[in-house]
Amino acid sequence: MEHDHPSHETLIQGITSQTKDILDASDQAIYIYLDDNHWVCNQKFASLLGYRTPEELAQVKEPPVQTWVDSKSQRTLVNTYREAMQHMTGSTIPITWKKKSGGTVDSTMILVPLAYQGHMFAMHFIS
Repeated sequence: MEHDHPSHETLIQGITSQTKDILDASDQAIYIYLDDNHWVCNQKFASLLGYRTPEELAQVKEPPVQTWVDSKSQRTLVNTYREAMQHMTGSTIPITWKKKSGGTVDSTMILVPLAYQGHMFAMHFIS
């Protein structure tokens, strides 16, 4: 029964609450991803991409990989995400991000799988 499972919105609210201290206090840019429409990020990640706030970034409705990630890094990110979800493994990879202004920024990203209420998320730490 569909209604017995938490909605993705409820899951994002829950994972945000569970990780609030990390999102707020980390020196790294962070985003937590459930799917293209359900993710959360901290202020540092929004700023990295050139947005004033996480809420401003959330207004962008295009898929995150195409919007945030430079074309030369998209395949690496997708494959690393797939591996993390299938094998429950974390990875460190180089990623080039697309900024709102049109420029790019290089980074190192740690991607780790995260289970919450029976659903798999990917938590990304960027520096």
